[in-house]
Amino acid sequence: MNRLLHRVLAAALSLPVAACATLSPAQHERAEAIAMAARDTTVDCARADHCAAPSPLRALAGQAFAASAPATPRHYALILDEGGEALLARLDLIRGATRRVDLQTYIFDKDDSARLVIDELLAAARRGVKVRVLIDQLSAIADLPILAALGGAHANLELRIYNPTFGLAKPNYLHYAASVVCCFRRFNQRMHNKLLVVDDAVGIAGGRNYQDDYYDWDAQFNFRDRDVLVAGPAARAMERNFAEYWNDRRSVPVERLRDVARLLLEQGVPALPPAQPQRPGRVELISRAASDAGLVRERLAARALPVGAVAYLADLPEKHHGDPGSEGAGAAGLASLLAGAREEILLQTPYLVLSDEALEIFRGLRARAQPPRVVVSTNSLAATDNPIVYALTYKYKRRHVRELGFDLFEYKPFPRDPPVDPALGAWQPGAPGTDPGPTVARSELPGGSVGGSRGSGQERQVQDKLRTETRPSLLRASAPANRPVPVTGSGPRMGLHAKSMVIDRRIAVIGTHNFDPRSETYNTEAAVVIDDPAFARALAASIERDIAPGNSWTVAPRARPPVFSGLSYSMGKVLEASPILDLWPWRYATNYAFQPGPDCPLPLPRRDPDFHRCYVAVGDFPEVSLGPKSIFTRMLTAFGAGLVPIL
Repeated sequence: MNRLLHRVLAAALSLPVAACATLSPAQHERAEAIAMAARDTTVDCARADHCAAPSPLRALAGQAFAASAPATPRHYALILDEGGEALLARLDLIRGATRRVDLQTYIFDKDDSARLVIDELLAAARRGVKVRVLIDQLSAIADLPILAALGGAHANLELRIYNPTFGLAKPNYLHYAASVVCCFRRFNQRMHNKLLVVDDAVGIAGGRNYQDDYYDWDAQFNFRDRDVLVAGPAARAMERNFAEYWNDRRSVPVERLRDVARLLLEQGVPALPPAQPQRPGRVELISRAASDAGLVRERLAARALPVGAVAYLADLPEKHHGDPGSEGAGAAGLASLLAGAREEILLQTPYLVLSDEALEIFRGLRARAQPPRVVVSTNSLAATDNPIVYALTYKYKRRHVRELGFDLFEYKPFPRDPPVDPALGAWQPGAPGTDPGPTVARSELPGGSVGGSRGSGQERQVQDKLRTETRPSLLRASAPANRPVPVTGSGPRMGLHAKSMVIDRRIAVIGTHNFDPRSETYNTEAAVVIDDPAFARALAASIERDIAPGNSWTVAPRARPPVFSGLSYSMGKVLEASPILDLWPWRYATNYAFQPGPDCPLPLPRRDPDFHRCYVAVGDFPEVSLGPKSIFTRMLTAFGAGLVPIL
């Protein structure tokens, strides 16, 4: 039994101690009164539009509503591929809000980008805009003084925390351990939705949380992510869905949480600490860009595509209350879209762990006389922020490639052509307009990439930070197996986090749903569905950029089957069906890198007869600076800790 299980069992014995220290109803009411009395009621602007700044993105909504009719809605939709542009769009919309800003998210940090958004929301509240912020407790702002300060900052700003463990904003390790023991399912029911809605007119939905690594601002590890901005009538459906969560009984005003309330009773409402950005030049750069309406119009609004019907496919909070009518509503809608595919599915997901229901859908598609082509873009072990989940991707690689017929591509940790822009603050060594920031932690450990060539750069070790959306915070303190693995390479390291799908080059989906059982069972999820060929082609081009040879490895059957290939294949298939991690050493498929040359001018599909002449095998775990023993130990730790049910 590993150390994690020892701690969980010890925490179970201390459950009464962890759960019973509480405040009386009168104390809660007094704390709430302290926060409300401290809230500033001053409004800086007397204009009807609350002094909203000119916003080219907000203006798109006016054009969309003007062109819409009840039976024929019209919208503008914009793919936000680059982190800098995604942050720029958020700042532009918040500054352009005339009535209301509603923000819903899973992770909200207090680093440079997150603090910038906090300050913008406060500025909007002070000029008269109603601001509501809803954050899942598991990854909410981990700073009680900041939470208490926001709870008492302004009458126009409200902050609620979703599904707080034992009514706390910041539980400690024992609280988390006790919650796993006493109420495992509720602890794992997380609000994974990410949404920003302005004036019921414009919404942004997709994969990004509020943390530097979602906006290309982290010096060590950034997510390759994607959002979609929608202007028009569909924003009203987004707003209605947000209201369902805001009014749900699991959404608790921050001032009523036990630890925040205790701080209010003891100290009153603290002042919000002044912002101290690690890279002030970058913050100034993006803020100045958001004030330049011409730049926002050129870089963002001018690229928005006119589209017709847009659907916001989202779970309701009743999914967490056991209401069978809403269980997995978002997942059910995505399942219908998948099952209706005729020619092609382009699927991009950071975690490829098929549920039984998803497996049944893909098997049904594969069994057709003319099955659709299924292209899947996902993470390699070197790129993922969650090696525990990758263990299951590795285990079922044969099934994905052989049985389901996926054309599978694994994202590289140092992609040659990532969608990042230093002009908006993306971290690049020596890039103009960006200051260097903290030095990336480096170390030199023995061992090269497993099954592949060893890079020439130094090993890049990512420091501790909550970077994944699929692990409970219970694991932060004692699960080194679930940190990004050390890799060999140079340049900013990236991991895939986009969750998108294109069906038959006609239906485009961008949302929060990781292709894993957790998204279907425990989390609430949301996605924007756009039925428009031009928009679908644009999204397909974005995904195809990520699977290009410079950005991803191709997964394909080995050129030379292992000795006793039939026996090896059968043994691997049998072990694949077992509940333990399959460590059979002779794998059916591995990773390949394209080797261009006179006879290989263009990349080839893995089924092409010349594939193995133009591609070279790089091993199962290319660019990972760990030996096979260390890798398999980490994977086995995931299963030994009993974490499969909550992946």
